[in-house]
Amino acid sequence: MKASVRWLRELCPGLPDDPAAIAARFTAAGLEVEGTHAYGLGAEACVAAAVVSTRPHPSRTGLRLVTVDRGGAQQEVVCGAPNVPEAGGLVVLAPLGAHLPAKGMTIEKRTIAGVASEGMLCSEAELGLSEDGQGILVLAPGTAAPGTPFVKALPAARDTVLEIGLTPNRPDGLGHVGLAREAAALFGIPFALPVLPPPASVDEDPGSCVTVSIEDAERCPHFGSCVLLGGKVAPSPLDVRWRLASLGVRSVSNLVDVTNLVMLETGHPLHAYDLLKVRGRTILVRRAAPGEKLVTLDGVERALDPDDLVICDGEGPVGLAGVMGGGNSEISGETTNVLLECAYFDARGVRRAARRHGMHTEASHRFERGVDWGDTQTTLLRAATMMGQLGGTQMVKEPRVFEARALARRTVTLRHARPAELLGVDVPHEDTRGILGRLGFGLRSSQPGMDVWEVPSHRPDVSREVDLVEEVARVRGFDAIPATLPAVRASRDEGPREALRRRAREAGVALGLSEAITYSFVAQGDLDALGAPPAAVTLVNPLSERGTVMRTSLLPGLLRGLANARRHRVRDARLFTVGALFLPLAAERTTKTPLPERASPTPETSVDERAGARGSDPGAQAARLPDERIAFAAVLAGDRPAWLERPRAVDVWDAKGVAEGMVQRLVRREVTLRACAAADRPKHLHPRGAAWIEVEGKRAGSLGPLHPDVVGAFDLGDGAVVLELDLQALQALGAKPLRFAPLPRFPASTRDLAIVVRDEVPAGDVEHAVRAAAGDLGEAVALFDRFVGGNVPTGHASLALHVVYRAPDRTLTDAEVDQRHAHVLAEVEKRFGAQLRS
Repeated sequence: MKASVRWLRELCPGLPDDPAAIAARFTAAGLEVEGTHAYGLGAEACVAAAVVSTRPHPSRTGLRLVTVDRGGAQQEVVCGAPNVPEAGGLVVLAPLGAHLPAKGMTIEKRTIAGVASEGMLCSEAELGLSEDGQGILVLAPGTAAPGTPFVKALPAARDTVLEIGLTPNRPDGLGHVGLAREAAALFGIPFALPVLPPPASVDEDPGSCVTVSIEDAERCPHFGSCVLLGGKVAPSPLDVRWRLASLGVRSVSNLVDVTNLVMLETGHPLHAYDLLKVRGRTILVRRAAPGEKLVTLDGVERALDPDDLVICDGEGPVGLAGVMGGGNSEISGETTNVLLECAYFDARGVRRAARRHGMHTEASHRFERGVDWGDTQTTLLRAATMMGQLGGTQMVKEPRVFEARALARRTVTLRHARPAELLGVDVPHEDTRGILGRLGFGLRSSQPGMDVWEVPSHRPDVSREVDLVEEVARVRGFDAIPATLPAVRASRDEGPREALRRRAREAGVALGLSEAITYSFVAQGDLDALGAPPAAVTLVNPLSERGTVMRTSLLPGLLRGLANARRHRVRDARLFTVGALFLPLAAERTTKTPLPERASPTPETSVDERAGARGSDPGAQAARLPDERIAFAAVLAGDRPAWLERPRAVDVWDAKGVAEGMVQRLVRREVTLRACAAADRPKHLHPRGAAWIEVEGKRAGSLGPLHPDVVGAFDLGDGAVVLELDLQALQALGAKPLRFAPLPRFPASTRDLAIVVRDEVPAGDVEHAVRAAAGDLGEAVALFDRFVGGNVPTGHASLALHVVYRAPDRTLTDAEVDQRHAHVLAEVEKRFGAQLRS
């Protein structure tokens, strides 16, 4: 919304002189001013000048030498405009040194075809008024004395325009009246519409009577009309055209400009019909019939939909209600009699029609948000008065408002203590009443401890007690509310889950991964390609084909992100995500439960109705909810970082390192990897390298390279390694306590153990057995080599482990170390049939 500061000051004379102060106060109150623009800068350096004489250029056809009087001083200007007035006419002169931002030029003394020009006579385009540069701007006689600065001769030429980013719930801000009302409340000053004299009227002419009928009362509750006779179409006065241009509206003619001017003032769109083109002197508001068409004012023929609300005369549609009028009834240069329309249309119907036809107009922008249905009569009278002043029309009777459906103003009860309870700061009761009164709310009645307020029709966003409290807070200033921490009680259920998410994210970042935010909605085909559990929740109204079900795996989002990176030639990726999985319940593993469709409450829906819409059987709804579990997933692709060696592709050992790092940081426990058997291997993992992640003997996730079928399904190009962890399974194990110990005072003894075991014996099991047998003297055990072939028997493997022995209170003797090492060897021989490698 563009707002003229000059216009706001006309409605609120007490506003501050500094536009920045107005902008700051608006922004603080929720009407965000996104920009402030100085309009008419080029007019400041220009002056009014009287033409003294004109003569042809001595050597250049089409140019004239114009002598002008700029107030006691005469100068000659070379001008090529065809409309230079005779002696005595008033023009606008840009003297030497004047800068015209609209054209990006500074006036300098120039010699044109041998004749010096000491300035320039300005057109509307050069002043920034319009795009018309065919002729110079000629002022009306008596506008100003020669030499008068142009901004004094025409005050509207200099203005400050505020760019206000209104939220959809504040349609009252789409007119200067609404903004002035807001400013008056914010600055504590009076506000009132300028009083216009009543429009001239004539006796009713039987040929000018128009019958109005409304078939669809839901989509058009109110329709106001007014007949004006005897007008004359002409260009609007300069100040009107300048005001419209400053707000981004093109001037058309005096009668059409009035409708735009009143819309910008009140926020209520109007439409003017040429009365002679209204066939049958009948207006009918109805739904479009199948196959009907309408040529709108932009010259486009549009096929109407049966859901479209149209304005019809006696023979067919003449306008698309709330969006745009029809070309078959528009105001033209021959128009003398006018039918004015000011109606209230249902916001949702206008929104659908505008979107359906790809039209976004000033009218639809306002109707979609909800105009003031209570100002129809006033708006028509104001437009009729302005048309009489600018176009010489006379009104036939008073404007009539046809009500097909009565609309009543809301009443809201406000308890006196409620503002202080919600805002946390004492609000005097008189302040509350004063603020609401200035905003247009009416005090209907007062009872001990509470007031009943009537909500004005221009505020459709106010329907609850808390809305009134918000109005008080806005006007008093949110900065007047102290910043205090609320007294809240942490949830026993949600707190640990959120803490688990946060710790998992911190751990992933600490391991050098980048977090990817992925959607909870995925495509069913992506889950099928991964072999993930069947979806437990199917969306009734998905936003796209890529989001039809709620995820049972975190991998689809990560793999789609990796595919997108690969398409942008980013080969290396280290991504992770933490989120919820929505898994089928144990008894419903093969059942897909659609998400219940809930109707959005309309502004008229009461609190009780909204509560009823949630359903009266919480148990039945809970039974349909899926098993929601928090999980971690990561994808590693490309090459691992390398400095002193050639880059190498990431593999399962990189994923193993991530898994170990995550488990250590979350629960401080050891990780064991077990190769997946063919029968229970996850479908998305490659047979070579797929492994289960076990912690304390319990399965907590999986890792491995992606299967080629998955790589192809997600269009990854190259392979990748993935990792999944069930965070809630880890949380159930509990975190081992941190133990801090001083640095060792005594030296360690090391022994290497090389044994031969059967090939199917997991090296991790051997490592755990050695650690257990070493007991309190075993400080560290590490597998550093696995060898097959050579002298190792077929079906066996050689494992080499490094064992560190240390006592915290003494230096170990060789005998003690040998005794414990022999015990370790005996244990692995007993458990695994291991033999010491010779």
